[in-house]
Amino acid sequence: MLCVVSALCLIEAQAYGGNANEHTRYGYVNLNGVDMWKASWYGEYPTYTGANVMIVDSSICILQERHHFDTFGEHDAGARLRDYLQGLSDGTVLVGVSCNSAEVHLSDAIPTLSALGADVSSVGFRGAWVFAAVKGDPSETVIDKQFTEAGEANARQPRISVTFGMCDLLQKITLS
Repeated sequence: MLCVVSALCLIEAQAYGGNANEHTRYGYVNLNGVDMWKASWYGEYPTYTGANVMIVDSSICILQERHHFDTFGEHDAGARLRDYLQGLSDGTVLVGVSCNSAEVHLSDAIPTLSALGADVSSVGFRGAWVFAAVKGDPSETVIDKQFTEAGEANARQPRISVTFGMCDLLQKITLS
């Protein structure tokens, strides 16, 4: 059987680490060229400090839901993130974006994120990470990260660009 791609879903996302020098930074999730979510550091959008998770219906390329877990400021945010991710069904397409600093109360969620293929355990204060994953298939995860505020997270913001193809299963071709 041959899969004929009938539609594409382009997911572009960017994270940011905060900085002491108040340089503006932007985070976003964009689907097929349309902004679906925006955040900023000293910019015009909310900061959304911590871990942000978006669920994408890749078959029609729409944002189904979004959640903010303030893993910098809320003690139970890592546990809530873990529970949320564990409750998702296999095959769920999700995007994770950190903003400002996500590491302080993230430890409860680290094993669950790693199981998704998004190991962010080495990202420190005001580092940043962004990933797209298919729950249940960590080999499909695309991740970019910068480890700390000191230089790298402010020199280059982590960003990803991922395309999902939807198969038109009405056309089946058997090769012999």
